[in-house]
Amino acid sequence: MGKFEAKIPKGPLAEKWTNHKNDINLVNPANKRNIDVIVVGTGLAGGSAAATLAELGYNVKTFCYQDSPRRAHSIAAQGGINAAKNYQGDGDSDYRLFYDTVKGGDYRAREGNVYRLAEVSANIIDQCVAQGVPFAREYGGLLDNRSFGGVLVSRTFYAKGQTGQQLLLGAYSAMNRQINRGKIKSYTRHEMLDIVLVDGKARGIIARNLVTGEIERHSAHAVVIASGGYGNVFFLSTNAMGSNVTASWKIHKRGAYFANPCYTQIHPTCIPVSGDHQSKLTLMSESLRNDGRIWVPKKKEDAEAVRAGKLKPSEIKEEDRDYYLERRYPAFGNLVPRDVASRAAKERCDAGFGVNRTGEAVFLDFSTAFERYGKEAATSKKIENASKEKIVELGKEAVEAKYGNLFQMYEKIVDQNPYETPMMIYPAVHYTMGGIWVDYNLQTTIPGCYAAGEANFSDHGANRLGASALMQGLADGYFVLPYTIGDYLSNDIRTGAISTESKEFEDAEKEVREKLEKFINLKGTKPVDYFHKRLGKIMWDKVGMSRNEQGLKEAIEEIKQLREEFWKDVRVPGGTDEMNAELEKAGRVADFLELGELFAKDALHRNESCGGHFREEYQTEEGEALRDDENFMYVAAWEYKGNPSDAVLHKEDLVYENIEVKTRSYK
Repeated sequence: MGKFEAKIPKGPLAEKWTNHKNDINLVNPANKRNIDVIVVGTGLAGGSAAATLAELGYNVKTFCYQDSPRRAHSIAAQGGINAAKNYQGDGDSDYRLFYDTVKGGDYRAREGNVYRLAEVSANIIDQCVAQGVPFAREYGGLLDNRSFGGVLVSRTFYAKGQTGQQLLLGAYSAMNRQINRGKIKSYTRHEMLDIVLVDGKARGIIARNLVTGEIERHSAHAVVIASGGYGNVFFLSTNAMGSNVTASWKIHKRGAYFANPCYTQIHPTCIPVSGDHQSKLTLMSESLRNDGRIWVPKKKEDAEAVRAGKLKPSEIKEEDRDYYLERRYPAFGNLVPRDVASRAAKERCDAGFGVNRTGEAVFLDFSTAFERYGKEAATSKKIENASKEKIVELGKEAVEAKYGNLFQMYEKIVDQNPYETPMMIYPAVHYTMGGIWVDYNLQTTIPGCYAAGEANFSDHGANRLGASALMQGLADGYFVLPYTIGDYLSNDIRTGAISTESKEFEDAEKEVREKLEKFINLKGTKPVDYFHKRLGKIMWDKVGMSRNEQGLKEAIEEIKQLREEFWKDVRVPGGTDEMNAELEKAGRVADFLELGELFAKDALHRNESCGGHFREEYQTEEGEALRDDENFMYVAAWEYKGNPSDAVLHKEDLVYENIEVKTRSYK
């Protein structure tokens, strides 16, 4: 077991990272050729880390369960990536990005990590431009920016509504270069099912070939987990269907602490649930809140008429519309952070003002933007006395240039034209701020095991600001991990190749086989999805957007019972030595059934509200989150002890020396 110490460097905040890089040990190029690194997950964090480590000279093996790294869930991040380059000249800086991130996370993130993230953010943009990422540009040729929630500046770089896809293609191209050189061995359609420890150090993994069913041993001098978040514990989320917690949970059960599992982000801008048939939800980018205005009818009778299909939103007069975010938070308006916007939408819908058939939706309306952009276009085109129809036509063209693919996606899913009638949106599970605990070097409590990107907990506190996920993933992969992992690997230059024939590999493989065979031999009556959906309902109803003590205690007991039922009555057809999608799902849901209990336990122990963790007992008179800094200003890191109920809490105190801790206000 590694020592539980954050290893934040001493010295002034702005100098910590530079001084740390100067102090840590390095591996010379000749020795890097003799060192192997495994990277699990090939999204933005894993792909950029693998490409950079291979470029430095290490021998890298990458693993992803998709048929190509290009299909990682990073592709779904649409809106943009933050960086403190101050292109707009609106007062942005490294410190401002740092401050906004810590404040946005409700003062539950590490100062040192967040400042480093802000500090390297500008490098990410330069790196990606050099790779050919087609960021949007202004007329003069400079990169364009837009604003996201929780900030008063424009610092978000974007590529229309497909930023994640373009950034991932950049990382994938860098990976392909190294694959071609032989420095990366890419294992697609492979799933990590356990980590192997030798003398307490991470020395490899056990993986399953998802095409043949073959169980494989892979060794290395270090293992990097970059497998994303665990939002699918709720079943319905914006995550890809395959997104799971398995890699993170396996290393947790081998000694890696799991930090702040209850910090889960609910995104306010998602297409609402339409019925029990759905298997996932679709995210509409937060960038839409730059120009779209969110509202519900002021009168309940209008809301009821809209729900019944008797009244169109366009027929509701301006004075009868409640732009509730602009009303409650005038300084930030529609660009308040995601947790604030999500709770506000829930409050309006719970009060009876929801606008779709289920009563769980609000409007996102672009009519004002059409007029504003249209007037600008008419002026620039020297069209005098333009009619309202012409202005709206020009405005729609401008909006299409910025968000066209998002509008197209919405129309295909909902079968409504968002240029003619407002979009309907509602909050949904999106991102997990919690994850594997790591120190400043991104090393877990298992020596030689690292976690990067959404898989770790380190940078976002209790709520992530929009456009910061891509920033963290690429910062970890391109500019942090390649430095810090060398400090550990410098002690391995004489180790030599790690054998896969040791007893540790043999025992780990045996455990994996036995568990897979247990699934097949259960011969129960219920399919895997039956249990996953039931778990998701428990999680959403009692551990979702708002939580209370009674509900959390009920959730813990219900999840325990559901897990017992799962291990008695799940039915997994087929065999282990073949392609078997149900077997894959069974393993992932088994892990979710354990994580879900720890998630609820973490939420129950934290008697405060902060960021995405909202306990109904702890709120202000105005319904805002009420933190308890005296008793809960710490990272909750859980150590596995056999069952989630037996997990042991370790506290990492959060110290703020460069920021004044105060109640968040976006008014």
